[in-house]
Amino acid sequence: MRDGVHLTAELRGGPLAPQIRGTITFRAVDEGTWVSVRVEGLPGYTPGPPPTGPLGFHLHEKGSCEVGDPNEPFTAAGGHYNPDGQPHGNHAGDFPVLFSNDGRAEMAFFTSRFRPQDVAGLAVIIHQHPDDYRSQPAGNSGPRLACGIIG
Repeated sequence: MRDGVHLTAELRGGPLAPQIRGTITFRAVDEGTWVSVRVEGLPGYTPGPPPTGPLGFHLHEKGSCEVGDPNEPFTAAGGHYNPDGQPHGNHAGDFPVLFSNDGRAEMAFFTSRFRPQDVAGLAVIIHQHPDDYRSQPAGNSGPRLACGIIG
């Protein structure tokens, strides 16, 4: 994939947060991928335990946004994308958390852990709680609020 070619995922909220909408772009750049995120309809911060927000944000191993159980949506997306068997906190699918600013978040980051073509067809998930980047296997990010398939 040449520099500048990209894939996108359109995020849609599930039964726990139907107002969430957003777009994630995965753009090939030298040595990796530039990931850009724009999302709205996010819940605001509320103290816990556990707190709502900052919101966990991950690339998951399967390409399914099937709701399934409305109380635990999007479990068909599986666990975090982790092609090289790393402990949690170092999964290729461990993304920075999203901070809701009046329901909106925008962010961009670089990763050398994958190229866009490596993750085509996988799911991206926003979770209700922050990722602690330590707990195994997935950081206790809580319920899955929104999902999108990379394509």
